[in-house]
Amino acid sequence: MKQLLDKTLITLSLFLLVGCTTSTKVNPSQNDALNEISNSTAKKENSYFLQQQFDGFINDELAPTVAKDKEIQDKYMDKHIDEKTGEVTYVDREDDNFTLQEIADKLGSYKKATEKDDSNSHVKKVESLPVLGSSRKR
Repeated sequence: MKQLLDKTLITLSLFLLVGCTTSTKVNPSQNDALNEISNSTAKKENSYFLQQQFDGFINDELAPTVAKDKEIQDKYMDKHIDEKTGEVTYVDREDDNFTLQEIADKLGSYKKATEKDDSNSHVKKVESLPVLGSSRKR
């Protein structure tokens, strides 16, 4: 009796699993609605606002500022010399693995380069705002 029950359960589970993999509505590779949403080879047509802001910051502000630091150039970048103009540029190494230490070093370099600019400091701007509801009497 136990063998009959085991064979029945195995047969039913195989029938169910085989039915799921052959159904076009369940099989992920043939499900058009699922592939439309999460196709791994699909290219993002529109990037979102935060992604655009982050990419702009990385490309326009962080990368050029960090590329000027001699320590970062020696550790993480390759030197390229333009043959026509003789201009020296530094680009990130392609063969290196990306490490957390590299991120920390680059952000530290960016902080050192930009902290001298107090005119754009958010702390200064907030401190210069008028205080509402002050308890001091004039």
